Amino acid sequence: MSVIDAGELDTLWAEFRGVVNMTSHELSAWLRTAGGDPGRTHGRGVLAILRKRRVDLTAEDVRLMREVLATVRSATATGGAGAGMGERRYRLMSLGHDPLR
Repeated sequence: MSVIDAGELDTLWAEFRGVVNMTSHELSAWLRTAGGDPGRTHGRGVLAILRKRRVDLTAEDVRLMREVLATVRSATATGGAGAGMGERRYRLMSLGHDPLR
């Protein structure tokens, strides 16, 4: 794994598990129905992370966790349930985050 200390990894793990609010079962079912959504590739990575223990994370897992956190935070910072909320919600759900929860 890349150079990341245990405290930083603990924080990242907790933040990731807080942002990814869908269970592995829910995400798996969603990814099967999401069709050609480009988020599916990342979604499969998120799904793999959800099925791991924190001590089994790889450098690639850490990179993806940081990317998912940044994407979800950016998308939810714009907020609002106006036009495009459905599309934004579906994109976020492909990363394991349902903004309606």
